[in-house]
Amino acid sequence: MISYDLPGQLPNEEILKLAHRSFFIFFKEILFIVLLAVLPAVFLYLVVINFPNLFADQVYLALLILGASAYFLFILLFFFFSFIDYYLNIFVVTNERILDIQQNGFFARTIAEQRMENVQDITSEVDGPFATIFGFGNLNIQTAGEKDNFFVKNITRPNELREMIIKLVEQKRPGEPSA
Repeated sequence: MISYDLPGQLPNEEILKLAHRSFFIFFKEILFIVLLAVLPAVFLYLVVINFPNLFADQVYLALLILGASAYFLFILLFFFFSFIDYYLNIFVVTNERILDIQQNGFFARTIAEQRMENVQDITSEVDGPFATIFGFGNLNIQTAGEKDNFFVKNITRPNELREMIIKLVEQKRPGEPSA
């Protein structure tokens, strides 16, 4: 059993699986952030080569430091937002229901849940060489509830999650023949 504080946890409900977005997607965002952090060094090198006396004036130097500080602050904010988005977007499978917890920005969160009895169809999709190599893809769960579709993008091991949910749905509907 996984130790996690689940919002509105039902009695005798056990968390079976917590899944995040693939780390490969987060890694691509980190590489982009590193590229953004290196660009000012290249820019500064080109400026120093072409205008060697530009920074002799204290005003230009102060403006450069102010601009670079603001730039790196935005890069840090972008990294922090990417990390929060990766870490707090969680797909939870319990023995009773499915929860899709999405962090929308820094101060907004959406939690959608569906009971296992309402699941009608599950599709997993792994598309492309990177998704196949790193084991991530999309999971589409069609339900009979209020939110008729759960679409989870770039989640780790979508085929295993699909199989797990199919088995749980079959356990909740013992009278129906399995397809």
